[in-house]
Amino acid sequence: MARILLIDDDDQFRTLLRKMLEKAGYNDVEEANDGRIGVKLFRQRPFDLVITDIIMPDKEGIETIIELTEDYPQIKIIAMSGGGRIGPQDYLETARRLGASRALAKPFNYSDLVDTVRELLGV
Repeated sequence: MARILLIDDDDQFRTLLRKMLEKAGYNDVEEANDGRIGVKLFRQRPFDLVITDIIMPDKEGIETIIELTEDYPQIKIIAMSGGGRIGPQDYLETARRLGASRALAKPFNYSDLVDTVRELLGV
C-alpha cells in the first residue's frame, strides 16, 4: 500500500483530505501541519507521495517542494493552493516549475484528488 504524506496547516481541511484518501483505499496517510514537520517526517521514513499546501506558516509549500526535490529527485508531489494575494494559479505554476508533479486549485472535488493520486502512484 502506498504511503502518503499530507501537509496542510488547516486542521479541518487536512482531516477532510485524509477521509477522502481513506475512502479511496489509501490508509497509510501521515499528516504534518507545516513544511518543516513534513520534511522531518519524510526524512525519517520516505513516502510514495506528498500532498502539500503552498501557503503555510513556518515553512511554506514552495520551500518544502524545493527541499524535497533537491534531496529526492524522483519524489511525487501534489501541490495545492486556494490562493492568497495573487491567486492560486500563480502559486501552482511556480510549484510545478520547482518540482511538483501535479497541482490542484482549492476547492477541488473528491474525483480530482483521487484521480491525481492514482495517476501519480500508477494505480
